[in-house]
Order: sequence, then C-alpha cells, then structure tokens
Amino acid sequence: MTTISDDERANMKSNLEIIGRNEIDDLDAVLGFVGHYDVDGYHRVPDYCPAEFTWDYEKGAKPQLDKLYEKAKKAQWNGQTDLDWSIEVDQEKVVMNNNEANQDMMQWGQVDLTGTVLETWGDKEWLKFGVENQNWLLSQFMHGEQGALLCTAKIVETVPWIDAKYYAATQVMDEARHVEVFSKYLDTKLSGHYPMNAHLGLLLDDIVGDARWDMTYLGMQIMVEGLALAAFGFIHSMTTEPLLKKLLRYVMADEARHVAFGVLSLQEYYKELSAAELRERQEFAFEAAIRMKDRLIMQEVWERLEVPRADVFQVYSQAPERDDFQILLFSKIVPNLKKLGLLDAADGWLRQKFTEMGAIAFENLTDSTEDEDAFADGSPAERQVA
Repeated sequence: MTTISDDERANMKSNLEIIGRNEIDDLDAVLGFVGHYDVDGYHRVPDYCPAEFTWDYEKGAKPQLDKLYEKAKKAQWNGQTDLDWSIEVDQEKVVMNNNEANQDMMQWGQVDLTGTVLETWGDKEWLKFGVENQNWLLSQFMHGEQGALLCTAKIVETVPWIDAKYYAATQVMDEARHVEVFSKYLDTKLSGHYPMNAHLGLLLDDIVGDARWDMTYLGMQIMVEGLALAAFGFIHSMTTEPLLKKLLRYVMADEARHVAFGVLSLQEYYKELSAAELRERQEFAFEAAIRMKDRLIMQEVWERLEVPRADVFQVYSQAPERDDFQILLFSKIVPNLKKLGLLDAADGWLRQKFTEMGAIAFENLTDSTEDEDAFADGSPAERQVA
C-alpha cells in the first residue's frame, strides 16, 4: 500500500468537491439533475489532449496487448447480418413477459405508495412505465457507446505504445458497431428515444475533456465499460426478447476485451505513479462510480411521466433492494481496480469509499483479464454464444 504525506493528506478533496454534494446517497440532489436534449442537436466537449506519434513500430513489444489485438481481428461481427432483424418485437408483451419471468426482482406493489401519484396508477400506467423504462435503458446504452467510440478514438491518438494503438483501433470499430445496433433496435423495435442521462453526461464530459491518456482509459475502459458489461449481463439474463438477448450477448463479447485492454494497459503504468498521482486517479474512479450509480434512478423517465420529484423520493427512499441491485453492477469494476492497485493506494482511500457504498465484497472476484470472452477465438456469431 502506498502512503501519502501529511501535506498531501491536507489537500485531499471532500465529497462536495468531487461529486458536488456531501452525502453519497443524497437522493434529492440526484433527482434534481435531469438530462435534456441540446437545443442545437449536438454536444461539444473541449478536448485539449496532444496527439502522440511513436517511432517504435515493433509489434509485440507488449505481448498481452498484441495477443488481444490478434484476437480482436478475428472477433468482428456484422450488426446488419449476424442478428435477425426480422424478429417482431411487441414492446408491451415484452414488458409483461419480463415481469412474469423475473418475479423475484423488486415489485413496486411492495412499496408504500400512499399519497403519491403512483398510488392511482393501474395496469395501464405501470405498463407504460415498463415501456418507457425500455426506451430509456436502450437510449442510455446507445449514448454510452457513442461516448466509448469517442474515447477509444482518443486513445489511438494519445497512448504512447504502438501495440495499444493497434488494439484501440479495433475497438473503435467495435464501438461504432455497438452504436449502430442499439440505434437500430431503438428505431425499429421500440417506441421512443431519451436524451443522455444528466449524470452520465457529466461523467463523459470529464473523461473526454481530460488531456491525460490514462484518465481516458480509467474513466472509459475500467469504469464505464466495466459497469456496462455487468449491466448488459443483467439485462441479458432477464429479458425474454430473443433479438435483444442475442444483441446484448454479442456486445458483451466485445466489452470483455475492452475492459481487459484497460487493465492490461494501466497495470504497469500505475506502478510508476506517486501516491499523490494515484490519489487523483482514485478520486476520479470514485466520481465515476457515483455518477454511474446516480444515473440508475432514471430521472428522465419520471419527468416524462410527470411524476413529482417528491413522489419519486418517497418511493426510492423505501427501496433498499434497489440499492442492492445498483451495487451489483459494480461486480466487474471493483476487482479490476484492485488489480490496478487503486483500492489500497494512498492509505486505502478508495477501499474505504467502496466499503461505504457496499461494493467492496466484489474485490476477490476474478478480474477482466481472466474473462474467457476477452481472449476467445472467433466472433460471437461464429462461436454461437447465447
């Protein structure tokens, strides 16, 4: 464990400085920040990172990255032809089938809705909520994948090693394919789009806007992609819709490589950093974790359904199992942060934060370099993954 000096400890940032509030679980603050579309139709983030050429073209100087690159070459799939887009999707029927198949998940009927708008909802309104939930979830997947597309292109520019540039170029193709298939699913199978969640937007702005190449890796490859991999796995296991199930499984096969790429690239580099530098990476990882947890409240759905914030506050404050579900999404992130040495660096500050969040129990799970999808031979279509 690296230690920090008294001067460095005096400069430690507070929760307020890192995430804009004192308490991690300040639900009112989380609900008060809702995403909306940019009026001009696009969103620009200043990016001051220098592009870096390397004159060392020796392929395989970093053997694990080279191995990942060779696997990625053979793992490409075609989103237009490898998925059966002829499958009809009845969105309301999918909601009902998913509810029937996952009765052990949280039921809103178990929450005291007295005095809220939700108390007056019948089957029609709850079905509408399920439909909007689908639209919102797939929209956030799509927006997150575009964020990954931008960040991976940035890694190609900024990372100093040719083996990493080679692999990152394959991931750019992966991310383009992911944006493509999520967009097509939303447009042709579902019934509406949502803007990017405000908390996700804050995080992606921070990742894209940081000039340091390793922060792009940490924010995107480790944190965002790590949570996405777990989220895709949960939805894959719960959905009864066959096209979405296969789409998610194919995307998961790619994501396993992406997260492994982050771990393999940062592991050696972080051994060279000072305690103060590691503490800065810990703070960034903590901010990313909280932003991603905050977005799972689905603020945009409640606003569209015109449910008052006070009502949403009342419902979520009674739902500890919802927090348990959110924490499960960190099952891929915590072991990877441990592998990178960030949990215990700088006097174990990040370990304390993940303990407070209730996620530290995942630390001894296998990290993403051991995921069988990461180094599998062939595309998910050729391997017929299910």
